[in-house]
Amino acid sequence: MFEHISVRRKPGTLGEGLLHLDENRVFRCALGRTGTTVFKREGDGATPAHAVMRPLWGYWRADRLGMPPASPLDLRAIGPRDGWCDASAHPAYNTPVTLPISASHETMMRDDVLYDLCIVLDWNMPPMRSRNRGSAIFLHAAKPGYPPTQGCIALSLPDLRKVVAVLTPDTRISVLRQA
Repeated sequence: MFEHISVRRKPGTLGEGLLHLDENRVFRCALGRTGTTVFKREGDGATPAHAVMRPLWGYWRADRLGMPPASPLDLRAIGPRDGWCDASAHPAYNTPVTLPISASHETMMRDDVLYDLCIVLDWNMPPMRSRNRGSAIFLHAAKPGYPPTQGCIALSLPDLRKVVAVLTPDTRISVLRQA
């Protein structure tokens, strides 16, 4: 299992990166549409930089993946009522919620493949959560061609499966600002 994983922006790009498991295993990834920032704010489209995040648990789509992927982490099957609150003034900000909810939120059971396998990272989570500091920083599946994310780290589904298989609650994922 891996204690430390680093993520770096690809030189000359904003939304593309490389995730390093070790010297021999480096995976292409998508990052936030505005690159990385040390001043992460809700809706800025950036991946938090100089952040050290832990994987907490994950979600998977049973209707698409069949069996849960191999992982030391707790993986929960996504249902149609699973959501994630991104309304910074709401008491449930940056936590999972049951839909419907009147506050702004993401639906975890998406039409696209992004959250078919999705790992929740501990960015701005309770009890240290701050309003407007950013929510829903996930390690998830990338769209074809690796277009930028809204601030998450996205890998191809085959690469994501490889990474998820070695993540533990003790793993630290560092996003480095420099390219």
